[in-house]
Amino acid sequence: MKVEVDRGGCIGCGVCAQVCPEVFAIADDGLSEVKASPDGFEAKVEEAAEACPVDVIHTT
Repeated sequence: MKVEVDRGGCIGCGVCAQVCPEVFAIADDGLSEVKASPDGFEAKVEEAAEACPVDVIHTT
């Protein structure tokens, strides 16, 4: 799985980092970023993507 965050649309709510802190973090600029490989956390990454209120987490 590959995961990306469209930071241009991110509002920095932090739900992704709450749902899957192993993969997502809130960067110094207040926006979400992918901090680690999603390997082994695919289900949590999908949950975070579904929980994102602005739909900026994309998986392939």
